[in-house]
Amino acid sequence: MPTLTELIANGRTVEWHKPYPRVVVDEDLWRLLAARLAHGRGSLLGLWGAVAAVHMAILDESQTQIVVATMECPGGRFPSVGRLHPPAIRLERALRDLFGLDPVGLPDPRPWLDHGRWDRRHPLAKEPRPQGDQEPYAFLSAEGESLHQIAVGPVHAGIIEPGHFRFSANGETVVRLEERLGYTHKGIESLMTGASVDAAARLAARTSGDSTVAYGFAFARAVEAALGIEIPPRAIWLRALMAELERLANHFGDIGAICNDAGFALMLAHCGVLRERVLRTAQACFGHRLMMDCIVPGGVGIDIPSPGFEQIRELVWTIGKAFPPLVELYDNTASLQDRTVGTGLARPALIKQYGCGGTIGRASARAFDARVQLSYPPYETMLFNYDVPVLAEGDVNARLWIRIREVEQSLALVEQILARIPVQSAIRVPVAGTGKAGEGLALVEGFRGDVLAWVRLDAEARVERCHLRDPSWFQWPVLEAAIENNIVADFPLCNKSFNCSYSGHDL
Repeated sequence: MPTLTELIANGRTVEWHKPYPRVVVDEDLWRLLAARLAHGRGSLLGLWGAVAAVHMAILDESQTQIVVATMECPGGRFPSVGRLHPPAIRLERALRDLFGLDPVGLPDPRPWLDHGRWDRRHPLAKEPRPQGDQEPYAFLSAEGESLHQIAVGPVHAGIIEPGHFRFSANGETVVRLEERLGYTHKGIESLMTGASVDAAARLAARTSGDSTVAYGFAFARAVEAALGIEIPPRAIWLRALMAELERLANHFGDIGAICNDAGFALMLAHCGVLRERVLRTAQACFGHRLMMDCIVPGGVGIDIPSPGFEQIRELVWTIGKAFPPLVELYDNTASLQDRTVGTGLARPALIKQYGCGGTIGRASARAFDARVQLSYPPYETMLFNYDVPVLAEGDVNARLWIRIREVEQSLALVEQILARIPVQSAIRVPVAGTGKAGEGLALVEGFRGDVLAWVRLDAEARVERCHLRDPSWFQWPVLEAAIENNIVADFPLCNKSFNCSYSGHDL
């Protein structure tokens, strides 16, 4: 059977798309690519719209090759990928809401991002239409004796983003969970159109605040690929340092919060202290607790002061002393593990089908990490303690242990960065138009998984079209399956062990 690269050789290659090929395909080849995905021969990385065209990014894991397929649809219709490959369904619902393109055969025709509150329908289409009355959202039904529904959200207790969860339950046992998202839609893709790369970078960094470094990193690399820019060596290492600090802060927050949702607040308190130490160190070194806007196209926007390196070394030493006892505490607390072991099982087959990345994928036997399989500077020169830490159990406990191993991994990577970062030098190069259009795609490993950025720039280096894809797009649907046959009271625990992004998903 032909490889993905051989298969798309029949299409028309877009020469200015870097570093991966983009190929314009006909309807037959588009259907064939969808069928390959349905048979597990490749992973769907993204599916997004444009005016009169649709794009699909596919990863061939056996060849570690990415290909973007484009189907032009002047009639506004294209064959649904979701009809054969369910991970595409929500992506197709979203692009239809935004662009008005019709995925023919889409199994679920309900709107996704459009809640009927916009002033116009299909806002990114060539000719948006006025918003009219919209039918109430029809949740899927579940039939059976003694079933009842529990509606949760979109407004929740505490400081949390909005999302609606509709449970169908038999007593305390969950029979079905259906999610309704889109409440935090910000119109980022619309705001980016026509923006300078610097202005667009600020928008990208605000897609999901807890992953601001990952988004800034991915967007900058996509722009640099489109323009053929080489950034200074010091900037390369500073980017990796920020990325690992962001990963540490979020994993500490998640480990503590998972244990707290199992009724073990002590871990939340201790992990909260470690997370706060990371954030304060980031503030001291980069001027912002979340390091927002520190990664920019062309390099980085701020250099680390000389005392900062010693502060980071002190941080690594402190975590190295404080974290192992917390791991031992978790490992030796039977009542805590009674809540996490066997709870919220995400089957490896489903994880593989949806191409879930990050801790969700690696806790269910999918050994994919963009830093390793699609290594980008400086990770291709770094030593990892494990190629990719992987477990197969797929429960809350496994997802927590993957986070523990990734904390250990990030500490080792930070030490390597500190030892190898070049001495004081340039940290940014100018970003300017090349006189012709360019397109770039980048995949960067965030703490949730792989973040995709695709950008098309005009001759003046202004954004014509940009698409950002959060790892949560492929993780939210798996959460619906993981909670089945668990009790309602375990949903907060399962949900936190996934910790999908509402904001990053909704754009």
